[in-house]
Amino acid sequence: MTHRISRRTATALGLSAVAGMGLAACVPGEGSETSEAGTGGSSGSQSGAGEWSTDSLTIDWATYNPLSLVIREQQLLETALGDSVTVEWVQSAGSNKANEFLRSGSADVASTAGSAALLARSNESPIKVIGIYSQPEWAALVVGKDSDITGPADLAGRAVAATTGTDPYFFLVQTLAEAGLSIDDVELQPLQHADGRSALEGGSVEAWSGLDPIMAAAEVESGAKLVYRNVDFNTYGFLNATEDFIENHADVAQVVVDAYEQARTWALANLEATAQLLADAASIDLAVAATVITERSNLDVSGVPGEDQLAVLEAISPMLSESGDVQGGADAVEKARGSIIHADFATAAVEKQTGEKQAVEKQ
Repeated sequence: MTHRISRRTATALGLSAVAGMGLAACVPGEGSETSEAGTGGSSGSQSGAGEWSTDSLTIDWATYNPLSLVIREQQLLETALGDSVTVEWVQSAGSNKANEFLRSGSADVASTAGSAALLARSNESPIKVIGIYSQPEWAALVVGKDSDITGPADLAGRAVAATTGTDPYFFLVQTLAEAGLSIDDVELQPLQHADGRSALEGGSVEAWSGLDPIMAAAEVESGAKLVYRNVDFNTYGFLNATEDFIENHADVAQVVVDAYEQARTWALANLEATAQLLADAASIDLAVAATVITERSNLDVSGVPGEDQLAVLEAISPMLSESGDVQGGADAVEKARGSIIHADFATAAVEKQTGEKQAVEKQ
C-alpha cells in the first residue's frame, strides 16, 4: 500500500512546453561582453579581447539532473565557449559526490539537492546556488516486493539503506519523525544510491530510501514497492558553484546558467527525447525514464533561486541543526541559509531566454 500525505505542486511539464523552440545559440560566445551579474565589481571580467577568464571548466552531469544530460549531449557549453575553453564533464553519483567535487576543487559547478547544498555550506564548504534545475519527487521509502513493511512505523529495528548527506537521507529522517521514530531507531546502512538498491534486492537491508531514476527502475525490474511518498520532503534541484568560480569567472558562470535555461526550454518542448537521454545515461528502460521525467521531475519551475527554495531550507534547518552533522549547530545552519543564494546569473539567463522566446513567437 502506497501512502501519500501531500503534494506541493502538480507536475505540469507537458502543459507548458514551448512548441518549436530549438536550441539556437543564445549564450555569450567567445569574445562577447562579460556579464557582470552578481560580481559586485569583482574580477569576473574576461582577461582580454576574444578570451574568457579561464581556459577550463569542470562541471558535473547526473542522472538525477535531466537538464545536465541535455547540455552535455547537445554540447551547449562547448559551442558557446569555443576552442579556448576546455569543458570537462564529471559524473555525480549523488549529491554527496557532487559536494565532494566542489569542496575539493575538482569541479567548478555541480548539482545537488537543496538539503545537501545547505548541509555543505553549513559545514563551511564555499559554495552557493546559482540556479534551480527542477522541483522533483525523487525520493521515497522503498521495500522489496514481498516485504511486510507497509509504512515508516514498521522500520523500527530494521536495516535501512540511505546515502548520507543527500535528499533520500533527509527524506528518511523526516519520514521516521512522522512515525515518532529517529534515525537511531533503525540500523542505518550508509550506502551510495545504486548500492542501496543492490542491498535491498540482495536482502542485506529491509528498506531503502531511494533516488530516481534508480528507484523507478527497481519498481519495474524488481517489483520494489514505494510504501511512503511525500513530495514536501524532497528539496529542489540546486545548481551550485564555488565562490571562487563565481567571483573570478563570472563570464563563464553566466554561460553555464544560460545553457541551463536553453536546456529547460528544449526539454519542456521535447519530453520524449529528454526521457531517451535519461534512459541512455542511466541504462534503464525508456518507459521507466519517461515516468521519471513526466511524473516525478517538474522541470517547469523558475531557474532563479529565491524565496521558494529558502522556505524549504528553513523547514529542514531544525533537522540539520539537531542531526549532529553540522559542527556549528543552529547558528551555522542559519548563517549558511542566509548566504547560500546567488541569483544574479539565473535572473539574467531567464530574462534572456524569455526575450528570445517572445521574439520567436512574434515571427
